[in-house]
Amino acid sequence: MDKLRILVVDDESRMRKLVKDFLTKSGYDVLEAGDGEAAVDLFLQEKNIALIILDVMMPKMDGWQACREIRQYSKVPIIMLTAKSDERDELLGFQLGVDEYISKPFSPKILVARVEAILRRTGHKGLDDKLKAGGIVIDKAAHEATLDGVPIELSYKEFELLVYFIENRGIALSREKILNNVWNYDYFGDARTIDTHVKKLRSKMGTKGDYIKTIWGMGYKFEVDQ
Repeated sequence: MDKLRILVVDDESRMRKLVKDFLTKSGYDVLEAGDGEAAVDLFLQEKNIALIILDVMMPKMDGWQACREIRQYSKVPIIMLTAKSDERDELLGFQLGVDEYISKPFSPKILVARVEAILRRTGHKGLDDKLKAGGIVIDKAAHEATLDGVPIELSYKEFELLVYFIENRGIALSREKILNNVWNYDYFGDARTIDTHVKKLRSKMGTKGDYIKTIWGMGYKFEVDQ
């Protein structure tokens, strides 16, 4: 299977190297650009870029303009990086079709986890149909789950919840975010329904139920113990 190619755009060479090292270790092929203008040129030359990580503040052409230029040609997933935590910037990013918005400083491991989640969510053909984490194997096509090779009986929502957790492993997820993504935005029930399903899912997972960590006052995080 060919490696998925990711374009990392940042005017700080140290930041590019840091992100590139973590993505390379995770099996991705990484291209680099130091400003928005070079990023747009490189993107138009390379037809097989699966995702772009794009800094906002850059010389020649900033991240917003680069995003506008790229969106004229492609709906490629884009993660925006910014040193500012400004709601107006975040809203502008989503209006431009940005998929994720991450403020600096950030954990490279979390960035990689978000890259993987976006690529799975957008159904990129380069990804394996099976999800694997800590002895858990999910076959999305067959709608089956196994724990250390043993099939586990899950309800439809329990299965979808486990898939969502594994696809977003390492990322703290609020109850509202889980509800919106697993139950969809047209569900207006109590967010506490998440707790009920998580409790049932944990019990069916046995000792591996501990992978689903509770974040008090917020929600949950799926994390495989090392």
